[in-house]
Amino acid sequence: MTDRPLRADAQRNRDRLLAAAAAAFASRGADASLEEIARQAGVAIGTLYRHFPTREALFVAVHRAEMVRVAEHADALLADHEPLDALRLWMGRFTDFMTAKHGMADAFRMVLASGENPFVPMRGIVLDALTKLVTACGDGLRRDVDGLDILTVLNGISLATSDDEQTARLIDLVLGGLRHA
Repeated sequence: MTDRPLRADAQRNRDRLLAAAAAAFASRGADASLEEIARQAGVAIGTLYRHFPTREALFVAVHRAEMVRVAEHADALLADHEPLDALRLWMGRFTDFMTAKHGMADAFRMVLASGENPFVPMRGIVLDALTKLVTACGDGLRRDVDGLDILTVLNGISLATSDDEQTARLIDLVLGGLRHA
C-alpha cells in the first residue's frame, strides 16, 4: 500500500470498515466474522480485504484508530477544563478504553505472534498526550512524575478492575498522590 491519500469514497469505506470492526470486535471478540463486518460497513468482502489483507491488519488498524482518538481527546479536554480536571477526565477515558480491551487478549497475542509489535508507535502517541497534560498541570503535580509513570499506573488499573466505581476511586487515589504538596 502506498502513502498517497485515499480517494474520498475509499476513505469513507475504510472509515466505515473501522467503525464496524470496532463494534464487532468489542461485542464478539477477535473471532468476529469479517463477512459480517463488511456487511455492517455496507461494502463487499473484497473491499475489506483490499484495505486490510488480514484479520490482524484490521485489528491493528482498529486499535490504532481508537488509540489516536483517545490521545487526541487531551487537546479538547485542555481547551474545556482546568489542567488537573482535564488530566483526571483523560485518565478515566483511557482506562475505559483499556478495560474494553480485556476480551481482546487473544487478538493481541495473535498480532504479537508475528514477531513484530505494531503497538509500539501507538504508545508514543499516548505518551505525547499524557506529557501535554502533565505539562499543562505545571506546579499542580509533583515534579518527579512523568507521562510514562501515569501510563504504567493506568495500565495496572485497567488490568486490575473493570468496575467503574473502583476505577474512579483508584484514579482519584493516584491523582491525590501526584498532586504537588
